[in-house]
Amino acid sequence: QVQLRESGGGLVQAGGSLKLSCAASGRTFSDRYVAWFRQGPGKDREFVASITRKSDNTYYADAVKGRFTVSRDNGENMGYLQMNNLKPEDSGVYTCASSWVGGRSPAGYDFWGQGTQVTVSP
Repeated sequence: QVQLRESGGGLVQAGGSLKLSCAASGRTFSDRYVAWFRQGPGKDREFVASITRKSDNTYYADAVKGRFTVSRDNGENMGYLQMNNLKPEDSGVYTCASSWVGGRSPAGYDFWGQGTQVTVSP
């Protein structure tokens, strides 16, 4: 069992930065992939970024590549998403998720946080 809780969302102007955190509980966190998804108003949930168990590989959606950085600290049971040069289209609820198998599909993730709102003003 893994419980996840996000923090760090908020309101920021376009071009600004935010760092999201995902606090995890459970002994298996370090053995699992961590991913970030987002859902904008009227949109489906979409993949943002993911990171492998030992941080040796990271994956990004094309829309955020070069602007967002996913990371983790297994010793602290934490996941992070650093978001730079934010755009209004980045607005939405950002949720972290955990999986044994990773990937870009939400169906592959079995534990989810509640989400944190990110709003980027023009």
